[in-house]
Amino acid sequence: MKSLLKRREFLHGARDTVPMIVGAIPFGILFGALATSVGLSFYATMAMSLFVFAGSSQFVAATLIGQGAGVAVIVMTTFFVNLRHALYSASLGPAFKGLKQTWLLPLGFFLTDETYAVVIKRVNESPDGKDHHWYCLGSSLAMYANWQICTVIGFTAGNALEDLSGWGLEFAMIVTFIGIVVPLITRFPMLIAAGVAVIVALLSRNMAHNLGLIVASVAGVAAGYGAEVYAERKNYEATGS
Repeated sequence: MKSLLKRREFLHGARDTVPMIVGAIPFGILFGALATSVGLSFYATMAMSLFVFAGSSQFVAATLIGQGAGVAVIVMTTFFVNLRHALYSASLGPAFKGLKQTWLLPLGFFLTDETYAVVIKRVNESPDGKDHHWYCLGSSLAMYANWQICTVIGFTAGNALEDLSGWGLEFAMIVTFIGIVVPLITRFPMLIAAGVAVIVALLSRNMAHNLGLIVASVAGVAAGYGAEVYAERKNYEATGS
C-alpha cells in the first residue's frame, strides 16, 4: 500500500509538471542553439545541462563565455542568478523536515523554478502530506529528462539551421517565468519585491555582462524584506502580538 501511494505521488508530480515542461521546451532548445553559436562543444554543452541544470544560469554563463568574460565574472553572475534557489529550498524545508541527506541532496540538485512552482502549490494544498518528496522527485525527473532532450535538439538544430536564436523562442522563456511568478505573488511584500526587481532590471538592462540581473535581484530581495519587516511591525502595533 505504501509503495502504491509513493508511486502515485511520483506520477502526480510528473503529470502536474507537464504544463511547465511545454513552456520549457523552447527554452531548452534555445539554450542548445546558443551554446553552439558561442563555440561550446557538444560535450561542454551537455555537461552544463547534466551537472549544472539551471536554465537561466546556463544562459547567462553561455552568453558571458561568448562575450569573452573572465571566469570570476561568470562565477559571480551565475551565483547571484541562482541565489533564488536557496530561498526555494528554505520555503520547502518544513515539508521535507526529517528527510535523510540521501533525499535532500538530490532534491536540492534537481530543484528548478518549474518544480518549485508545482511542489509549493501541492504542499500548500495538502500541508499534512507524507510523501511530498516523492511528488517533488517525479516533477524533478520529468523536468530533468526534458531539459537534456531539448539541449540535444537545440545543439543539433543550431548547427543545422541558421540563426535559430532569431526564431523568437526566447518568448516562451518569458511567458514561462511569468506563469511561475505571478501565481506566487499572494502577499504585499511579494508584490513589492517583484515590482522593484522589474523596475531596476529595466533601468539596469544595459549594464555590461548582464550585471543588471544581480542589481535587480538584490534590490528586489531588499525591498521585499523591508516590506515584510514593515508589515510585521504594523501588525504588532495593531494586535500586540
